[in-house]
Amino acid sequence: MKPKNKNKSTNSRWGGRYTSGPAEIMQEINASINFDKRLFEQDIEGSIAHCEMLVEQKILASTDGNAIIKGLKTIKSEIENESFQFSETLEDIHMNIEARLEEIIGEPAGRLHTARSRNDQVATDLRLWVRDSIDQLDSELRNLQESLIDRADTFYDLLMPGFTHLQTAQPITMGHHLLAYVEMFGRDRGRFADCRKRLNESPLGSGALAGTSYPIDRKHTARNLGFDRPMANSLDAVSDRDFAIEFLSVAAITMVHLSRLSEEIVLWCSDGFCFITLSDAFTTGSSMMPQKRNPDAAELSRAKAGRVFGNLLSLLTVMKGLPLAYSKDMQEDKEPVFDTADSLFLALGAMKGLVEDFVPNSESMLIAAKKGYPTATDLADWLVSVAGLPFREAHRITGEIVKEAEKRNISLEELPIEDMQKIDSSITHDALSVLSIENAVTSRASEGGTAPIKVKEAVLSARKRFLEK
Repeated sequence: MKPKNKNKSTNSRWGGRYTSGPAEIMQEINASINFDKRLFEQDIEGSIAHCEMLVEQKILASTDGNAIIKGLKTIKSEIENESFQFSETLEDIHMNIEARLEEIIGEPAGRLHTARSRNDQVATDLRLWVRDSIDQLDSELRNLQESLIDRADTFYDLLMPGFTHLQTAQPITMGHHLLAYVEMFGRDRGRFADCRKRLNESPLGSGALAGTSYPIDRKHTARNLGFDRPMANSLDAVSDRDFAIEFLSVAAITMVHLSRLSEEIVLWCSDGFCFITLSDAFTTGSSMMPQKRNPDAAELSRAKAGRVFGNLLSLLTVMKGLPLAYSKDMQEDKEPVFDTADSLFLALGAMKGLVEDFVPNSESMLIAAKKGYPTATDLADWLVSVAGLPFREAHRITGEIVKEAEKRNISLEELPIEDMQKIDSSITHDALSVLSIENAVTSRASEGGTAPIKVKEAVLSARKRFLEK
């Protein structure tokens, strides 16, 4: 069906070049106000900084500058109290604000756009928005780390099985396990900080692509907006979205870590594990099966990773074939960024709640920790350190001992010492001491190990590295 052109009026912001309005479908595909209105604070902040610079450089009269700034602050209040009327005809947040400014102060509003293009304006707005989001995400990640550290401190000596290939490998403590995620989220915070540092350059004053003939002071606006410096090349300034791609990339890695922790929580509270219990606050029931308690908060946090990965691929695809400088394709940069930030904030909040909510089942974890001959490595290490055997020989001997225990369906501790000595005569009664999981955990006192005393030290170190900044 051919789209009708219901709107015959022109967008006055285009000036004299256009004499008729866009087709209805053109207006719909071209408009971004439904999502980029989220940039209103950054757009107004950037406009105020630009206006102040124009006045400082005597490009704009101070009376006009004062009127513009007062009008922009009024518009900000209107948007915040939801009395502002957004118009799809005006396409985007920039045009909506400029049109409203003209309604409020009249002719001086038209002077605000001097020495500025929507290209450098939107690039500035999005950088400011991403920078603000990074600062908030860092706070959320820190809060999650604090919750994990607190729980690691509480469960520093609580025994549980450590897994490889999802099979019991060696006994560890829950505190040690939780601290592993503290480190992951610490690296995420570092990556966001690196992203913030790289994006903190100002595109404002680059114009459409080539700069401007007006005697502007880009250092002035950069400084007022908290940027480290103006961007060095005007073409790059308006066409770069590396910062947004990097933001999505760091967010994707963070979501990997959140998804892994979510998966562990899902497993731990399943009937097959029974390691933890979640309260009603973070579970849901079944519409059919009254006995069910489903870890939906963890499952949904895990699923959010898919959205974030998709958003990263979406923006990479948008940008991969664009020549310099600006193309309207780049209007598609905002929704992936906004959706990613929303998804990450939600998942971080849910995960913090889950971490603080779960109650460990120490008995189930201890039973699980004793399965699968988890102290076999300790016996091999004893054969090396005490009996003086090469590790490969000790590995072979221990494997034969495990095979014998498996044949009898007993633990290593239950296998008589005489039967062990039939396999290797160097084994003495002293070897039995290493076969208890409590001793196995305590012996892992190397730097970064799972021994409770090392976990306590790691908790103190984590507080200092991640929370005292």
